[in-house]
Amino acid sequence: MNLTEALGLIKEDLAKHRMLIDGSLFKLYYMERGFRYCVWMRLSSVSGVIGIFSKFILHHLQSKFGIQIHSSSKIGGGFYIGHGVGIVIHPRTIIGKNVNVSQFLTIGSNHNTPAVIGDNVYIGPGVCIVEDVHIGNNVTIGAGSVVTHDVPDYAVVVGVPAKVIRIKEHK
Repeated sequence: MNLTEALGLIKEDLAKHRMLIDGSLFKLYYMERGFRYCVWMRLSSVSGVIGIFSKFILHHLQSKFGIQIHSSSKIGGGFYIGHGVGIVIHPRTIIGKNVNVSQFLTIGSNHNTPAVIGDNVYIGPGVCIVEDVHIGNNVTIGAGSVVTHDVPDYAVVVGVPAKVIRIKEHK
């Protein structure tokens, strides 16, 4: 990824954070650990000196916040980390645009085939998403759910194992 692409994604992340929390770039950077982590995660995927320097900062933030999202993860713009603590996302995970993740999230894989998550998805606190799962667009995953099967578009899923409890109406 080049610097222009990374800055474009940071700008989209900033816009998403501003929708949810009022504040300037500097206020969000210093007050919101999720946004701060996103900035360095995006910059660490840039090749060259900026990427190398950013990986050191990202490693420090991983230890400090308990967030492990590898810079090689493919994550669309508008990524929002709420209450940034205890988040582990497999490096090969693919995440769409405008995705909200909450604390104590695990997206993992034992066989190196992690989840593919669509656009406009909300993932509640304490959720586990395991193995080769495809999450559709406009999905809501309730707190404490364990997702082991594919989830269709516009679904609301909850439980262990997660089950679809309703399909949202869409326009």
